[in-house]
Amino acid sequence: MASMGGLVLTGTVLLSGCDSVSGIPGDEPKQTSAPTGKTPAAAMPTTTTKVVAQAFAIPVGEVPGLSGAADVAARFGAVLAGSTPTELRSKCWMLAPGNVTDMATEQKAILSALAQPATTTQHTVTWQNAGTTVTFDRTEVMAATKDSSQIVCPWVAQDGTEAGPNEADARHTVRRYLARFVGTPLDPADKEGNYPLVCKATPANWDPNGTGSPTAPPLANNPGRLTGATKFTDQEIRSERLRAAYVTVEVPVTNSSGVTQTRTFTLTEGTEGYCIGDVSS
Repeated sequence: MASMGGLVLTGTVLLSGCDSVSGIPGDEPKQTSAPTGKTPAAAMPTTTTKVVAQAFAIPVGEVPGLSGAADVAARFGAVLAGSTPTELRSKCWMLAPGNVTDMATEQKAILSALAQPATTTQHTVTWQNAGTTVTFDRTEVMAATKDSSQIVCPWVAQDGTEAGPNEADARHTVRRYLARFVGTPLDPADKEGNYPLVCKATPANWDPNGTGSPTAPPLANNPGRLTGATKFTDQEIRSERLRAAYVTVEVPVTNSSGVTQTRTFTLTEGTEGYCIGDVSS
């Protein structure tokens, strides 16, 4: 797939983007303190899940060889059918808010796709019809088969294109990373130990400039590089496609001395979405 950061909810890859009011609508974060769902999966109260599931019986095509996976997709379908766009954004807080809003708008198409038989790869579980592709992270689906309180939110693409993360998701990854440092995580559970946002040191395949000599991602050896950051200007987060599988995200960050500097984050796509491999000033 386009990489699970390539989770394309809309199927659109922007060459550049910004999060200002005149930029990409709905890309700004929705703060929430409730235990919510995710992609990767995050816990939602079991009682809420059961009530929603009872109110909305969602037909889902079976997944050959993955027992319980259809039930996980049905739980998401019930949440999609029973939530307002605002509620859905709070439950799918790991995805870019604008992408989740698009998903709420495409509810009927998504539910129609889920009714088809699923296909699987090493990293994904996908339901698809002629117009809509709905892709879940396979690891998160399998974890959720063992916990009925978990809601896994998928990537969605239209017109038969592959579903995966887009640049809005890359910006959202940086937003989440910075929100942790300034003490306002989008969800209390959003910690590096639970949901890694920093690229791993191995395999050492970091090569954003296409040199042909990959190395370990620099941030992997210094994940707390921005410790001491006190705030960031969310409305000025901007992104640009660097080359295949790499995106740069710029955002003004203020340190404990009150100095604001525009930091450039370089991200790459992995099987579970975007991860941050480097930060420069």
